Amino acid sequence: MLSKSPLTQNETSTSAPINQSNSENSGINWVSPTLVMSQRNTDKSDNKDKIIVGLDIGTTKICAVVGKTTEDGTEIIGIGTSPSSGLLDGVVIDIESAAGAIHKAIAEAEQIAGCNINSVIVGITGDHIKGLNSNGVVAIKNLEVSKEDVCRAFDAAMETNIPVNSKVIHNLPQEFIVDEQGGICEPLGMSGIRLEARVHIVTGSAGCVRNIIKACDRASLHVTDIVLGQLATSCAVLTIDEKRLGVCMVDIGGGTTNISMFVDGQVRYTSVIAIGGNQLTDDIAVALHTPLVEAEIIKQKYGCCLSSLVGKDDAIMVPSIDDDIQQDHYRSELCDIIRPRVEEIFTLIKQEIIKSGLQDSIKSGVVITGGASLLEGLPEFAKQILNRPVRIGIPRNIGGLIEVVNSPMYAAGVGLVVYSGRNPAT
Repeated sequence: MLSKSPLTQNETSTSAPINQSNSENSGINWVSPTLVMSQRNTDKSDNKDKIIVGLDIGTTKICAVVGKTTEDGTEIIGIGTSPSSGLLDGVVIDIESAAGAIHKAIAEAEQIAGCNINSVIVGITGDHIKGLNSNGVVAIKNLEVSKEDVCRAFDAAMETNIPVNSKVIHNLPQEFIVDEQGGICEPLGMSGIRLEARVHIVTGSAGCVRNIIKACDRASLHVTDIVLGQLATSCAVLTIDEKRLGVCMVDIGGGTTNISMFVDGQVRYTSVIAIGGNQLTDDIAVALHTPLVEAEIIKQKYGCCLSSLVGKDDAIMVPSIDDDIQQDHYRSELCDIIRPRVEEIFTLIKQEIIKSGLQDSIKSGVVITGGASLLEGLPEFAKQILNRPVRIGIPRNIGGLIEVVNSPMYAAGVGLVVYSGRNPAT
């Protein structure tokens, strides 16, 4: 879903033959934007009270969140977590181990929610995810935009070079242009002679997608949909105004940092940086000569990336990797270990913002979420590097187990439930 190169350099423009469709080669059940929009605007009573399970398969943990859509929004009724196994940077590398970890998280979620779980909507991340912007142009039949015209324009936009070993995960409408009039969300019925569709295409490794499905199948789960992780997360942590005014959302996971940018309410850019919270843990383990398990605990309990927030005499005890001897260290030392890596992450994020060409459009600033965002001093440090307003994103506008999931580490799982409630699988 994500691209490390500027999407503005990857944009493609295609005019499609009137009856030619790329949907058969896209690897997904393609649905026209007009149909999607019409479904979103119809009565959602069929989806009300339906149990939805979001499965966030991360590098450090598996999280299953159970919820349902009510008249008041999304209600969370269960959650289960398990340490990840058989995964590396969000990608399945051992199907049996991954299936076991998924089963544990699902079992815990079933117990809390009081229901059996047979199907899930899965979030996907990893540096195999690529994104690009594309546009397609067609002539409007009968001088009035019809559903057929919209579908042809959308198909034309999909006529771009997608690697054979990749699978289309999303084709997200950005806007339509009728003749010279842009910024149109719903072109049906408009008069004109030329229709242009602009879309954001997200792809992922076909093998990685299949392995996720296989791991879920081994855990006796049916995958109803696969969703870009940061797209789902945005549903939980971003406001409508932020998306409209322009915002950059950064989800810092264990193995990767996932970036998505919204302008005028639509996804304009997505990218993945292959560095996450685990690299901080590795740095601590090496520098303090302590086991990785202890390094993770130290990071969570004492970690800070701003020296101004740490007292010079704040001492911590660190177990040695060689024996049971406790080593005396100071939090200021820990801060000096952590800070360079955090600086590297946000320097790379700043570069991605510049690459996107949207640096003047993200007027709402930056929203940081994910488990690693809990590091003390992170928003203040990020603000210094990015020179933008920064806030921490937690799940919002939900009911039910609010106190349990009120943390950035559960944003992706909750987001999958919210996303599925708004976009039921067809």
